[in-house]
Amino acid sequence: MRASDIMTSPAITVTPDVPVRGAAALLVSHGFTALPVVDDDKRLVGIVTEADLLRNGYVDEASGKTVGEVMTSPAVAMDAGAQGAVIARVFVDDRIRCVPIVDGSQVVGVVTRRDLVRVLARTDTTVSAEAQRMLDLYSGGSRKWTVVVQDGEAVVGGEAADDETERVISALAGSVPGVLRVRVLTEGKR
Repeated sequence: MRASDIMTSPAITVTPDVPVRGAAALLVSHGFTALPVVDDDKRLVGIVTEADLLRNGYVDEASGKTVGEVMTSPAVAMDAGAQGAVIARVFVDDRIRCVPIVDGSQVVGVVTRRDLVRVLARTDTTVSAEAQRMLDLYSGGSRKWTVVVQDGEAVVGGEAADDETERVISALAGSVPGVLRVRVLTEGKR
């Protein structure tokens, strides 16, 4: 599972000149804990978190400040291909709650702790059904392969396939949120 599979996109962002109260209102209205901060060219320049807002003064002291004065910079960011496990490790090790996802320096989405926890909360049955739909679409509606997911491991079985096809069906099954690893056991390789 990669960042692109679970990120919220497009991301709601702010610029450094936004008043702190405006950023606070966005956080509250959307239920977010952080917002990526971008410049006029939409390039990531930092992140503003609830902690940044509280750390840098409260109510009267913060009223005249801007996001640029209180944001954390540089922000930890990753690309859309980042593995979910790597993002989780950054959340735990760096004690952050939100990672902007970038294409170059352009923000294309965000992944939060809640996004990763939501994936963990999916049942094996739900994940299996979604992975099966992906494989059925790839095979043109015929059920050439079946998939069963247990504890995040997708086991794909079915008719024989060349190495390239096995890579494709592994990638398809692996792209489903909730799949942590894939084993392909096609005929002749069991």
